Parts: sequence; C-alpha cells; structure tokens
Amino acid sequence: MTIAVTYESGQIFQHFGHTQAFKLYDVKDGEVTEARVLPTDGCGHGALAGFLKAHGADTLICGGIGGGARAALAEAGIRVYGGASGDADAAVQALLRGELSYDPDAVCTHHGQEGGHSCGHGESHTCGHEGGRCGH
Repeated sequence: MTIAVTYESGQIFQHFGHTQAFKLYDVKDGEVTEARVLPTDGCGHGALAGFLKAHGADTLICGGIGGGARAALAEAGIRVYGGASGDADAAVQALLRGELSYDPDAVCTHHGQEGGHSCGHGESHTCGHEGGRCGH
C-alpha cells in the first residue's frame, strides 16, 4: 500500500488541485516502511491523478477536493480520504489504526463561484484562479 498526502510544511495541504508536493508513505503489514516528499512540478487538477498513479499511490489523504479530481482518482483506482486536516504523519498513523477523521463528502467549495473564493486560505491568499474561478 502507498498512501499519498497533499503536503506543505508537515501539514495536510487543503487544496488538492494546487498542492505543490505529496508526501508518499509506503506501508507493509500496517507499518510505514518508507516516506518521501515528491514535488508535483506544477501539475494541475487533471494531471495529479496520473502523477499519483505513476508513483504507486493507491490511497490519498487530502483537504478540499473537487468532483472532477475525485472522478479522476476513482478511475485511477485511488481511494480518497478528503476533508482531513492537521499533521500529515499523524493522519497516516490514524488511517492505519482506522481512526482517521475525514469527511467523505468534502469538496473544494470555491469551484464555479462568482467573485471571490473560499478555498479556506483567507482573502489575502492567491490560489491562482482568475477572479476566484477555476474555469471548470
């Protein structure tokens, strides 16, 4: 099993489509055997499912995530635990114990909204969407 976590400064990054890195955890017999941080090199929403699949991930822990990304991950055979937050390493350990707090219906709520956005980073955050829209 390989678990991927959207990653920034030790925490679960809260916007799947804009994550700059994933931390991947190789798991054998319920224990993490190796962990490494991989930069996404600017891959956007559509390419991230392929990026994760190419690196052997079969599970994803993340914060907000849009419906299109969920569909692409499902097609790639990657199980999604969205709506998670906090320390990335602790989240992986919680998942392995069957105790991860997540929201199976978590979505990135700014997709398709007029004006502004609500990706959870506050008004001064720039998530790269012109006018707060993803264009999806």
